[in-house]
Amino acid sequence: MTKQSHNIALESHPLEPFLPHGGRILMLGSFPPPRQRWSMNFFYPNKQNDMWRIMGLLFFGDKDRFVRADGGFDEDTVRSFCSERGIALFDTACEVKRLNNDASDKFLVVTRCSDIGAMLAEMPQCRAIAVTGQKALDTLLSSVGGEAPSIGSFTEVTIAGRTVRLYRMPSSSRAYPLALDKKAESYKAMFEKEGLLPVL
Repeated sequence: MTKQSHNIALESHPLEPFLPHGGRILMLGSFPPPRQRWSMNFFYPNKQNDMWRIMGLLFFGDKDRFVRADGGFDEDTVRSFCSERGIALFDTACEVKRLNNDASDKFLVVTRCSDIGAMLAEMPQCRAIAVTGQKALDTLLSSVGGEAPSIGSFTEVTIAGRTVRLYRMPSSSRAYPLALDKKAESYKAMFEKEGLLPVL
């Protein structure tokens, strides 16, 4: 931990893991943005994050499927969708310090990693983990070990005695310089491989 971070308060994860019955894939970000950036009380809540636009585009052909009139996201619709599709959600860090008090992963110091094994134990059908950014990948591998996949591909890792596919997906943040449709292509390939989307 840097000298600069000593006087910064620890921040614990504000959400519980979302682990739907029959969950088949566990999607892990790094850590939620500061509360003032939230448009709903759920994962990827920032209006400037395109995760739910990617999902809308892939599963419904409509990037605004989960977007409210005010530009935020409809929490009930998002939760129902994830439950129906077997998409579990959490983050690789459960306790952090923010050096800049913003949403940037660059200035996020992870002080405690999430217990991924415990989450997998609650989802016997889950065979894949998808990390949605470099910080999430680095944090996960620091706690479970394994080989890092390249963006858009996967490796296999063993966590608490269970071998799963580990996908490294493009970040859904707009700070990541890739067009929405290109990001969606990577996610589409992963969801097809895991049987959540039909292969056309």
